[in-house]
Amino acid sequence: MVLTQRSGVNTLGAAKVFFNGLRGRPRKEERRSKYLNGVRVLEAHLFRSIVISTKHEIGKGLTSVLEATGHINLARQIVGYPEAADLLRSVRANAAEVVFVDFAETEKALSVVKLLEARAAQVQIVAFDEHAHPDVLRQSMRAGVREFLISPFARQAVMDTLANIKEMLDKRPVVHESTNQVFSFLPSKAGVGASTIAANVCAAMGRQPDTRVLLSDFDLSSGMLRFMLKLTNEHSVPDAIERLRDMDENLWPQLVTTIQGMDVLHAGRLNPNLRIDPTHIGQLVEFMRRMYGVLCFDHSGNLERYSLELMQESKRIILVCTAEIPSLHLAREKMAFLKDLGLSARVSIVLNRMHKKPLFGKDQVEDVLGMPVVRIFPNDYQAVNHSVQEGKLIEPSGELGKSFAEFAAQLMDQPAAKPEAAKHRFLELFRTASPLVSPARE
Repeated sequence: MVLTQRSGVNTLGAAKVFFNGLRGRPRKEERRSKYLNGVRVLEAHLFRSIVISTKHEIGKGLTSVLEATGHINLARQIVGYPEAADLLRSVRANAAEVVFVDFAETEKALSVVKLLEARAAQVQIVAFDEHAHPDVLRQSMRAGVREFLISPFARQAVMDTLANIKEMLDKRPVVHESTNQVFSFLPSKAGVGASTIAANVCAAMGRQPDTRVLLSDFDLSSGMLRFMLKLTNEHSVPDAIERLRDMDENLWPQLVTTIQGMDVLHAGRLNPNLRIDPTHIGQLVEFMRRMYGVLCFDHSGNLERYSLELMQESKRIILVCTAEIPSLHLAREKMAFLKDLGLSARVSIVLNRMHKKPLFGKDQVEDVLGMPVVRIFPNDYQAVNHSVQEGKLIEPSGELGKSFAEFAAQLMDQPAAKPEAAKHRFLELFRTASPLVSPARE
């Protein structure tokens, strides 16, 4: 990658000699192909950018020129040099492609550059300052800076810099770190305890070291997490979708509530008229993936289109049922539906509220569903009822709490169980005229 140095007025002579010796000169035909009437031509591209500035006037001058080019989406302007964790969070949350760094304080600026080179190497870095001392230019180049703009910022100099950045991004697009630990909790029918399992398994994941966890309630018609956990935050999933364009690392904490090491985004108040665009779901999940190490989604079980979009994003789909005929019947129907969508390999069956002497045992449930049961949770009505009354999670030290913790570790470390061929005994109770119809067949 080449390092260029530009000024809004004139390039410093010493710096020009120094950098020209390093970068070489483009061929004449290359120069002609990149310029039109003396102005650098830049193909349509909108760079998501962050500007770090220490002086208001210089920072304002740069952002004005950048926005005037029509090629910059200024996602964030940071005053002063941020802490490492805050900067990396901003870069991830805003999916930044370019970071403009004020070199007014060389050592602090170099620390920012070194951090980005180590933790976000594909993000392009542009330095800017009122002056460009040769020693500062040398240090910035050694740290990884490819472009250096000098105030006042001429449009042509900025356009040249953006054109060079686009060339580099075409070769090495920015790929921000994002998690693949995404889990959907799907009830076979209402009332099987899927929300209780989702909340407690997600909390168990959050107790693991260095793991940021988000639990989102996407049962937008009758979500229970707000009630179960006694959440007072008025913001919800619909608010997050409504403010998607403005979403960043500063707005997001206002929408979620932190409980025992996990963040929770509840479903909001009942709103039968609410409609969610599935494309917005994908954008929201993309933001969540960059912010957290684990995502857990609690579904209604009604298989809304946005719910299907979430399941397409999920690594595992936890289908929760009980050992009762209505629950098993609907679990089987949903398995057939998900198979039509190509999602059956991601499904794991969880059997909840299992009595010591159940009507149907584990083997019989597996016969019905044609899938192994990966986890059985005992029926502990007293512990669950107490947790709901108190607005708290199940006590981790209890039998049920330990079982949730074991399942959390299993989800994060082990591959999904493979479907097994269904046996033909004990199935007559569950024969139906036709399975649910997937959207692809509508």
